[in-house]
Amino acid sequence: MQEIIDGLPNITSFKEVEKAIKERDKSVLSPSAKNKVNFGSIRSACAIALHMQQPLIPAGGGDLRTADIISNLQYMMDNQGIGDNHNAPVFHWCYKRIGEFIPQLVGEGKEPRAMLEYSGELLYGLRKMGLNDVFDNLIRITTDPAYYHCVEWLGCPWGHAVAPSTPVQDYRLNVKAWQSNFAAIFGMDALKRVRGFSPSEMALPNHPDTAYEFVKTLRDCGFTWVLVQEHTVERPDNGHGVENKHIPHRLVCRNSNGDEASIIAIIKTQGSDTKLVAQMQPYYEAKSLSRATLNGKEIPQLVTQIADGENGGVMMNEFPPKFMEVSRESTGSDTPMMNATEYLEHLESMGITEKDFPVVQPLFQKRIWDRMKAGCTDAKKKLAETIDELKKEDGRFHMDGGSWTSDLSWVNGYQNVLDPMNQLSAKFAQKVLNSKVSQDAPKYRNAVFHLLVSQTSCFRYWGQGTWTDYAREICRRGMEIIDNDF
Repeated sequence: MQEIIDGLPNITSFKEVEKAIKERDKSVLSPSAKNKVNFGSIRSACAIALHMQQPLIPAGGGDLRTADIISNLQYMMDNQGIGDNHNAPVFHWCYKRIGEFIPQLVGEGKEPRAMLEYSGELLYGLRKMGLNDVFDNLIRITTDPAYYHCVEWLGCPWGHAVAPSTPVQDYRLNVKAWQSNFAAIFGMDALKRVRGFSPSEMALPNHPDTAYEFVKTLRDCGFTWVLVQEHTVERPDNGHGVENKHIPHRLVCRNSNGDEASIIAIIKTQGSDTKLVAQMQPYYEAKSLSRATLNGKEIPQLVTQIADGENGGVMMNEFPPKFMEVSRESTGSDTPMMNATEYLEHLESMGITEKDFPVVQPLFQKRIWDRMKAGCTDAKKKLAETIDELKKEDGRFHMDGGSWTSDLSWVNGYQNVLDPMNQLSAKFAQKVLNSKVSQDAPKYRNAVFHLLVSQTSCFRYWGQGTWTDYAREICRRGMEIIDNDF
């Protein structure tokens, strides 16, 4: 597959991706890889994931309306005297360094593990900058069988969209676009091994209809598990938080019509703090744990964390030596490093599968289902009325979804971004999706590209001002493209 087509990333090879997913093997690990960890004797394990993202922004020139869309990293490189932009060269190293660490440790006979989540727009931006050394390192650890068991890639939305406030059909496009782009870079065999999904900002929808579509999208696209922030889910029986955070759960989402979709949930504990991964906190927490009982069987618990792989002094400076130290110390111990799919496949070898995991659902849904029955007459209308009632009774109740932080909304105060974004989405659905234009056509890819870039969470995370101007300009260009070409 071609990675760059007419200057844009390959984000629309959906048919090829769907075919590959259907043909993949059930298991990711080879028999020899499963023997790397003595699962029957270990007490616990730890897993870390590195999240990497740089938005695409219209900043390649002095005029906002005509500026080239470039990576924010490119802007940082070109303007290192502004703010923290001097970190750009270090960020560049952070994006490729795991491709140096893994081979070195494996060469020492050690058993490192890392899960990687790189947004599609970051990968495209890096390639556009000509930073091919990043790809050389990542391709090596992704396509060489010697490192298959050490490195696990996680799927994510191509444009770093937040699921609760992104139209569901666009979120599905984001997921499929990432799969297409990833396969074009690393190959179909590598894509076939991707089973886990990492939502941008750890954002989980809690509106029943949106949450159902979120899980259905992941399952339809071949994902078998999703990373979930502990504070975004509840137990359906009592609405309380997760009891045992270090065993897999089953995320079950029911929509207003009564349809259900479920997927394995790996629980990420605590909030967003790069120190948790930079200082390898999951390893030290795992060392304090013993085996747990699940479905009458004793299993090791898994402590899982994800953090930005480049942001912050601790991640830039402290992570490399600490990762090397823990990789060496944990190898052959009763608390090894493991990746999530590796852990799940060991559980399956014991006869433990998704149906055995305790059930969770998105936050606040128990209060909804206590008042209405899914599948009732005029269910969508009843759901809207129930939500309105609950909001009036309790100012803390909301359907904005949950994420890694409870003090930041991806909706409130951002209508000047969300309105243009939703208008672009509606026009895309009306004119592009209803057209007979091939998904391989340049104008289709161009429209998808602008749609997905417009939905990047960074345009809201960084507050009002320049970043919201970026978002509105990308939406303007997207509307113009659709009006002129469709």
